[in-house]
Amino acid sequence: MIDIATQTATLQAELARLEDELRGIATYDHATDNWEAAPVGGETSEPDHNDGADVVEDWNERRATVAVLETEYRNVKRALSKIKIGTYGICEVSGEPIEEARLLASPAARTCTAHREEEDLLSL
Repeated sequence: MIDIATQTATLQAELARLEDELRGIATYDHATDNWEAAPVGGETSEPDHNDGADVVEDWNERRATVAVLETEYRNVKRALSKIKIGTYGICEVSGEPIEEARLLASPAARTCTAHREEEDLLSL
């Protein structure tokens, strides 16, 4: 039997870590409930073509990182919400319980092991 108090603490710690990481590279828009990659600093007074290319590359990397972190952030928030309403640990595809080992390894898991490949296809 999964210890809900331990899972809650683990998820809350993970949420705090993700928020800290996101704050370092993005800003949170309360109106849209989205994280947006923050502009990359380091602008100089004399633009250089190579510097401009580096800024664009850094911006694209930052946006990709924000997308991954935001997905993790939303999954953790969803898991905490499910704990509150009593649906934590139920596969979103089959409606069956998620294996304890899977929840211990990935507390924000949305599917059982049998439907693990489908988890990325679920809407946020």
